Amino acid sequence: MNLRDLRYLVALADERHFGRAAERCFVSQPTLSAQIRKLEEYLGVPLVERQPRRVKLTETGEKVVERARRALQEADAIVDLAKTDRDPLAGHLKLALIPTVGPYLLPHVAGPLRRALPRLKLMLYEYQTAPLLEKLRGGELDLGIIALPMPTEGLETEALYDEPFTLAVPSTHPLASRDKVRLEDIKDETLLLLEDGHCLRDHALSVCSRIRVNQDQDYRATSLETLRQMVAAGHGITLLPELAAATPVGTARGLKIKPFAKPAPVRTVGAVWRKSTTRGAAIEAVIATLRATMKEESKR
Repeated sequence: MNLRDLRYLVALADERHFGRAAERCFVSQPTLSAQIRKLEEYLGVPLVERQPRRVKLTETGEKVVERARRALQEADAIVDLAKTDRDPLAGHLKLALIPTVGPYLLPHVAGPLRRALPRLKLMLYEYQTAPLLEKLRGGELDLGIIALPMPTEGLETEALYDEPFTLAVPSTHPLASRDKVRLEDIKDETLLLLEDGHCLRDHALSVCSRIRVNQDQDYRATSLETLRQMVAAGHGITLLPELAAATPVGTARGLKIKPFAKPAPVRTVGAVWRKSTTRGAAIEAVIATLRATMKEESKR
């Protein structure tokens, strides 16, 4: 039994398909299948139920995969530790961002990160908050960028910047002619929100909790772009983070973006990582660069 075979088994458990698991491991399907059979022979128990068009782990297979993940995480940590000792600001760093932050933050920080950390190769991912935290705890990610506060037991968090909310209304809406709006102005309005699982939905509801709004119970958007289209079509209003409002999402036809009068509602965007990480120096450098960049952006 070796680490390579365990990686094959974990890949199969994740993909539930021999072909996709083989592609993920950069081997042929017959090679992956043969190695998993050898692992089963070595252990003396079946790990996989092979059915037409379906792969299912046996009960023992599920238990083996759970332990294999931990073993692989520790093995990768050993390699990372050695690399970090040689050059803590080099190598790969797996960074994940939530969908309502990633597409709007990255254009601002990608250049500064490359200039500040030229030897660090960022591997970028996008997940909603819950799966992001799960993968972070499981060792599949090194660093996450999420909106705070959020339950992050067992993890370290640090605030990066505060991002004001803006109000998106149809261009024909009475508020479209205002220079600034107040929360009280949207009382009794129809509020469009993202689907469950997006923390922005919870933050928007929290912002509007002290006034009465009519949440559209029949509609859940999957992205900020979809929200923009619904608002532009006159189906309601929504809250957009400032960075998202500054992109083409916020400047599209039929849509008006209005800042809130001070004190404007904000969300806090922060970093989250494992306490046990071996990439502490690289994570600190990334956080420092992100914070400095966004501080400069806020002055513009």
